Parts: sequence; C-alpha cells; structure tokens
Amino acid sequence: MFREMRRFKQQVTDEECISILEKGKRGILAVLGDEGYPYTVPMDFVYEDGHIYFHSAASGHKLDSIRKNDKVSFCVLSDGVQEENDWWFHFTSVVAFGKIRVIEDDTERRNKLRLLGAKYFPTAEYLEKEMSGSSADRVLMLDLCIEHMTGKKVREN
Repeated sequence: MFREMRRFKQQVTDEECISILEKGKRGILAVLGDEGYPYTVPMDFVYEDGHIYFHSAASGHKLDSIRKNDKVSFCVLSDGVQEENDWWFHFTSVVAFGKIRVIEDDTERRNKLRLLGAKYFPTAEYLEKEMSGSSADRVLMLDLCIEHMTGKKVREN
C-alpha cells in the first residue's frame, strides 16, 4: 500500500526514525483539507510506542478535516549538522503515515496530555499546575497510530 523509498541508499532504520521522533520538538501534520486541498499545520507532539500524540483545540480546519478523513502524514526533521567549512547541513527527515483519532476517554486524554506536557514544560511542578487548570479540561488530544514510517538522511548542497 505504501511506496518504497526511491533513494533507498539514504534510508535510515526504524530505530533512527524513532530517535528523531523522540527528540523532535515540532513537525508538520498533513491532512486532506477543504475541496481536496492538502492542509498542513506545524504541531508540537510526543512519540510513544508507535503512536504520535498532539493537543488540539476543539474546532477548526484541522479537526474538521480529520473528522472527514482520518488518514494523515506527519513529517519531522532532525536539527541538522553543519560540518566545518561547509555551508550546507546534513539532516534526517522522518515521514509517518497513519490514521488519527480524537481521544474520547477522559483518563486516556489526560494521560497523553500529561505525557506531552512532560516533554515541553520546564518542571514537573509547572506541568501539574497546568494540568490542574481549566484549560486542561478544554484541550483535545489526537492519537496518530503509525502504519508506515520512513526516514531519509539528506545532505543539502
């Protein structure tokens, strides 16, 4: 169902892909938007056991698109490395394909929100303060179950 990478010599292992997903701070979520146009949006995320979790508002273009078609892709780039005396960067990209769902169960939603917060908030105390506030009750959590994933080392020049 999914294409093999054309430039297979640049392909990285699943372990390398997972490492980038674990370390990455932001990626681009792609959905099928209005009138069949792709719609992409930068997202904070957290990876855990073959799933990528995002927080979301309860309405908007992204959520409308997901409710119409649950197939999405998500792309993350490593920070990149610039070798001495080179102007270009070496980086690795990861593209994950799968189906995304709104987490309906409140306990699961709060657990995944806490997981996401632990990645971004500076301290556990700050996270708990945010989790006890009313905004935590309004946040939706999305679960992208990865069906296929590829990673590629890229050398710009």
